[in-house]
Amino acid sequence: MKVILTQEVSGVGAAGDVADVKDGYARNFLFRRGLAVAWTKGGQAQVDALAKGRQTRAVKSLEEARSIKGTLEASPVAVLAKAGKEGRLFGAVSPAEVAGAIKAAGGPDLDRRKIEIRTPIKQVGTHTATVHLHADVVATVSLEVTAG
Repeated sequence: MKVILTQEVSGVGAAGDVADVKDGYARNFLFRRGLAVAWTKGGQAQVDALAKGRQTRAVKSLEEARSIKGTLEASPVAVLAKAGKEGRLFGAVSPAEVAGAIKAAGGPDLDRRKIEIRTPIKQVGTHTATVHLHADVVATVSLEVTAG
């Protein structure tokens, strides 16, 4: 069965790809979780829209990725989070919050799925996160988590 992936599925493809999968896998897993829709002739417009969205978020070239890496690593990014009296956060800092803080600081609009936080950030202070900008370029971002 041909399906159009709406999100990245490990071992199958990325969002916007047309994949040929078994019928049961499509009906019981992909469709129920909203990871794919059935392929139709009219579905090609949806594939084009997903590809356009992915293209606008993607970093175009290696040189651009290196320049973004330089700006991200140049100064720490301030992240505001709710915290208790001892500096312990209510919850943890998510990659989406890091992406929003980078954009608010004048940085590029990054996809939250490209940001990796190795250990959960649950304390006020200085932490690090890695951003996968390109297949060959990975930036390490310093985060200043403050109570807000």
